[in-house]
Amino acid sequence: MTGHNAPAASPGRSPDATPPSEPHSAPAAAADRTLVRAPEPTAVPDHTTVRAPDRAPDRVPDRTADRTPGWRVPVIGGRPADQRLLGGVRELAESVVAALLDRVPVYHRLPREQLTGELTRDTERRIRALAHAVRTGLPAPDEEFAAVREAAARRAEEGLPLDAVLLAHHLGLEVCWEFVTRHARDGDAADLLVLNRLLLDQLRQATTAAGAGYLDERRPTGDRRGAARQSLLTALLAGTPADEAAARAGLQLPPRYAVLCLSVADHPDEHAPGVDPGIAGRRKLRRLVTELDHRTRQSAITALTPSGGLVLVPLGPPPEARPEPRPERASGRPGTPAELPWQHLAATVAAAARAGGVPVLAAAAAAAPDEVPGAAALAYEVLDVARTFDRPPGLYRLDDVLLEYQLTRPSQARPRLAALLEPLADGGELLTTLRTHLAGGLNRRHTAGALHLHPNTVDYRLRRIAALTGLDPARPADVLRITAAIAARAAEQAPAVR
Repeated sequence: MTGHNAPAASPGRSPDATPPSEPHSAPAAAADRTLVRAPEPTAVPDHTTVRAPDRAPDRVPDRTADRTPGWRVPVIGGRPADQRLLGGVRELAESVVAALLDRVPVYHRLPREQLTGELTRDTERRIRALAHAVRTGLPAPDEEFAAVREAAARRAEEGLPLDAVLLAHHLGLEVCWEFVTRHARDGDAADLLVLNRLLLDQLRQATTAAGAGYLDERRPTGDRRGAARQSLLTALLAGTPADEAAARAGLQLPPRYAVLCLSVADHPDEHAPGVDPGIAGRRKLRRLVTELDHRTRQSAITALTPSGGLVLVPLGPPPEARPEPRPERASGRPGTPAELPWQHLAATVAAAARAGGVPVLAAAAAAAPDEVPGAAALAYEVLDVARTFDRPPGLYRLDDVLLEYQLTRPSQARPRLAALLEPLADGGELLTTLRTHLAGGLNRRHTAGALHLHPNTVDYRLRRIAALTGLDPARPADVLRITAAIAARAAEQAPAVR
């Protein structure tokens, strides 16, 4: 069980199915509580310091600044209610999520990773916050219920109905109430009334915040900043003057944009039985976009779906327009000023992929604002080439796929090059072996390991390829023709990405 070394919870995200965190307090409410406050017990073993702070304490000494004046912690079944909550944090959190799945079936549409991860962790945090409220009688900070609003907005984005989101809050407090009171004694009535009053006050504040957050997300005019940025993106992609659209978005057009085209793989949750693939896809996309915003300091303009899309990232002037670099940095190797923005973008794409939990294949081209349409078309073509040739996830530019790009452009030679490998069409394993052998640097042991074959089997297949096509991978003169033929065949057979 989780201990209670730090009963005060820090603000953060909150799940829907967890209890709200801090009590509401007002002078009138404090006066009302005097009518139902539990009487001083004559003997409560080991817990007298909680009920009567003026006695010798065995817990952290009471400090007036840390609790409502005159507040006494309700004692249920001989144990302070806050200690009961803190002593069963893990058990309670699991019980809340289980009750949520049992009584609000729509939550089964959420990915299991979300239920056992985000919602369970936030439930534990909320329980600790509730225990802090029970211990101190202090009102909840504004940021605590701001987290409730944010969680409800996420549920709205994921398509869960409002009644399910609100019912989740009722269930969370119901489970906590049953957990704390299952050991109640006959003499605990007054303390039970105090605890009940506090929990109802928490429920009122939580459902109010959740309803507001849910409706804010549903309101179509809520994201004016996003709408203005989409208008700017539309103008840039259309090649029309974009200065006015940039001004409406509160932005200044940069000297250049890096135009990124992303292909985002499916998350395993999108194919998990019982999970709504739309919810899983939107969660993946939200994490990915959040990381992009963080890495680009919210300067990126995005038009993304769960499967990919476009991202425009501001860049500085091209290298030739900048002051001359110092001699020791004037080389063309990676790490020069000309390469640094692209290294940063590659790291950004990699970080976004990790945040989304999926591989991301991206292509990029740089252009001035009035040249964005051409750069977007080039980025799509580079992405097409990278995907056709099974390039690993990451960021690619035209320079990274020059040969493949040129070989895949339509020409009279391309079909003839592709036909060189036609004798291998009926032997799928031969073509796979040939591609793997070239990708592995013509190393037979690497090819054998990649295909889980004996090296002698690789040798046999390579001899068969030479006999069928007249192209021997062991002859340097034939390697270029084989490479070109593979590229042309892939281009002839691959459908357009767009």
